Amino acid sequence: MKHIPVRTCIVCRTPNSKRELLRIVRTPEGEILPDLTGKVAGRGCYICASEECFEKMFAKKLLSRAFKREVPKEVYDKIRASGYEIKR
Repeated sequence: MKHIPVRTCIVCRTPNSKRELLRIVRTPEGEILPDLTGKVAGRGCYICASEECFEKMFAKKLLSRAFKREVPKEVYDKIRASGYEIKR
């Protein structure tokens, strides 16, 4: 039986398969960006692919908490426009 990695959404705290969650990464250079491949080097956090979790992440500034630094609004806009399939 193959091991399936499980990660927890930073918004709703629901554990889920790593492949079903969206990964956002802070690179060693300090840039915060969406990780479409799941292989970008750096510290990552995961969110559900739902509009509800995305909106709560934005409203509560949960990326700032996850990465322990202020995350500008432009980063949230970049994540939204990145091609992630957000379920409505």
